[in-house]
Amino acid sequence: DRLVAEAHQRNINVIIDFVPNHTSDQHPWFIESRSSRDNPKRDWYIWKDTRPDGSLPNNWLSVFGGSAWEWDEKTQQYYLHSFLKEQPDLNWRNPEVKAAMFDAVRFWLERGVDGFRLDVAHFIMKDPQLRDNPPNPDPAKTQFKPMGDYDTQLHPYDKGHPDVHLVLREFRALLDSYEAVRPRYSVGEIHIFDWKEWASYYGKNLDELHMPFNFALMRAPWQAEALRGVVDGLEAALPPGAWPNYVLGNHDEPRLASRYGREQARVAAMLLLTLRGTPTLYQGDELGMVNGEIPFDKQKDPFGIRVPGLGRDGCRTPMQWSDSPNAGFAPSHVKKCWLPVTSDYHQVNVECELADPTSFFNLYRKLLAYRRATPALHSGRYRALDGVPDDCFVFERQAGDQRIVVALNFSDQDRRIALPTLGAGEIVISTGLDRSGLVKLADCVLRGNEGLIIKL
Repeated sequence: DRLVAEAHQRNINVIIDFVPNHTSDQHPWFIESRSSRDNPKRDWYIWKDTRPDGSLPNNWLSVFGGSAWEWDEKTQQYYLHSFLKEQPDLNWRNPEVKAAMFDAVRFWLERGVDGFRLDVAHFIMKDPQLRDNPPNPDPAKTQFKPMGDYDTQLHPYDKGHPDVHLVLREFRALLDSYEAVRPRYSVGEIHIFDWKEWASYYGKNLDELHMPFNFALMRAPWQAEALRGVVDGLEAALPPGAWPNYVLGNHDEPRLASRYGREQARVAAMLLLTLRGTPTLYQGDELGMVNGEIPFDKQKDPFGIRVPGLGRDGCRTPMQWSDSPNAGFAPSHVKKCWLPVTSDYHQVNVECELADPTSFFNLYRKLLAYRRATPALHSGRYRALDGVPDDCFVFERQAGDQRIVVALNFSDQDRRIALPTLGAGEIVISTGLDRSGLVKLADCVLRGNEGLIIKL
């Protein structure tokens, strides 16, 4: 309550994580559910008998490896877990479950939270017949990233059933009922890369999620043409009136500086904070933090322990606030944090980077401040510009007579931009925070790994 009150006094909104698909196996609901077959909460989760031949109820796989079904010896049935066996899936086709979960939403709305991030929002509705998933004819061609055995199947039946849209419309109506007190917001974690299906989560009348997370930039090769294709594809797919968004880093993926290198991570920052729509930043990326090296015996992520090589601990190391022991994340006397801090924390931390005028942190601060003060960036139109080198992505943002050009070089070599119809402009921000002054767009040289914001 204090956090919400203090944040609101500073015009900061507080959005909390809401996990609708599953609970812990230690949750009182599940403890009741697994106590007996005739318990009133038995149908709050998805329980099934073996097939007549004694095999699993179907062939569904857990995202984190192995079967999605766990045998319960006491009640002689299987329960479904799309993720870990300690995370049993709720049965959203039971009206009592939906009512209980919506009551949980009301609890937080009454406490004044401004919205919700819905964890794996498209998983909550499965095929009611629990049909087998078909095999994946090309397991090597993944939608997003290698997921081990999970990639051996296509997944039309274990998530994303069309009925999910009915639930999300009810959820949105519940949020909207609090609109008179304070605007509320929802964003869904939805790993879908078909633009038409992804856009459907806005709702036919923009009456479902305010935004389904757009992870397509993280999926795309880090090349100018591919990234422009993502942006142009999103702009074409958006329903009328829908608001776009972009994500480049989160708690499940390697950090930007580890993925693309530190110089291109600066280009990534400029891309993310100049596109049309809401950007999502992952804590630590604004410092240029890299993935931590976590020995196997110190790993915590069950995914990495179950499927070596797929763990996410490297991007989950403690936030680096200072060069004091534990990087200022925990008191100095604490001998061991949940995960070890990265080895470069003495230089890569908030305290040090505040003092360095050309640091990652100050680049992000300048980009965010300029975005906030510039209508062309926070609400203007987007237009990709042709006639530039293949390894450059150049686009224009415009609101009224305010025009901004963003020029990004994805190579490590100098590239010459020749756009004579745009005239001249002023360099407002460079990714190195080391260039300013007038430039002619007919003959503009981008240094290797450089991005520029130019006000025409």
